Amino acid sequence: MTPAAPEPVVEISELRRVFKSRRGPVEAVAGIDLQVFRGEIFGFLGPNGAGKTTTLRMLATLLPPTSGRALIAGRDLLSEPDQVRWQIGYVGQQGGADMEITGRSELVFEARLYGMGREQARLRSEELIRTLELEPCADRRISTYSGGQRRRLDIAVGLVHQPQLLFLDEPTTGLDPQSRARVWDEVRSLRRAGTTVFLTTHYLEEADALCDRLAIIDHGRIVARGTPDELKREVAGDLVTVGLEGDPETALRLLREQPFVREASAEESSLRLYVERGESAAPEILRLLDREGLGLTTISVSRPSLDDVFLRQTGRSLREQAA
Repeated sequence: MTPAAPEPVVEISELRRVFKSRRGPVEAVAGIDLQVFRGEIFGFLGPNGAGKTTTLRMLATLLPPTSGRALIAGRDLLSEPDQVRWQIGYVGQQGGADMEITGRSELVFEARLYGMGREQARLRSEELIRTLELEPCADRRISTYSGGQRRRLDIAVGLVHQPQLLFLDEPTTGLDPQSRARVWDEVRSLRRAGTTVFLTTHYLEEADALCDRLAIIDHGRIVARGTPDELKREVAGDLVTVGLEGDPETALRLLREQPFVREASAEESSLRLYVERGESAAPEILRLLDREGLGLTTISVSRPSLDDVFLRQTGRSLREQAA
């Protein structure tokens, strides 16, 4: 029996957003096509300004597209925005809670906005406080919350009406490592409970650890998509990084000629070499450079990462841009 095809919750076709500026039109999102399937964590990975937040704001009905179309949980983004809003939760980068009230009051208020009666709103708020482990701070003013507590409250607000799909825009930006790991655990729990999660991030480790599938976006265009493992397999072999004294062009010409080197590029005083087997290639590289009298400062071998995928697709390092 043939397994059932995954059900798309988000279907995007040629979605585009152009902003006006003094210098003329700026294409923030350049006609992207995308599908997100029910029950998965889907990631949008890219640097700041790549078009991630603009895309999420369009899908959440907060920003009208310039052109294109999208279906969200079977509802048309353009002609049925009110129905779309009932199907989704949206957690922006800044959150939107009132700092002067308690977390419990915020949740009850949001639940009442979605039409719940007083008792239903109270019960739903209590459920979310337990689920997201907010009991120690639920009755304190939100202004006293830590960054991690505030972010978990933001997620609770996005979930108060039990949406099919939750949008998370840069959910862990600015959090310490412990709080970030806690949010990751909550996102995984959401998937286990059946919620589809569409998140944006510029953290390579976050995309690799959390996402079932992801799309890499740069300058408003999707440059790669797939599971993290599929994307890393596209960068065949191991990565050998060689630090050199002086101009690396001579070493680059020498190593490009070697049969075990699949790809090679120079960056200032270092080389990036993609080879079939790093552990056997590294000694050979050392011998070749030594024979030619080329000074070497460092050498390292690693498996390809999502940053290598981004570098290969764009010519830039996402890790360096984030730093």
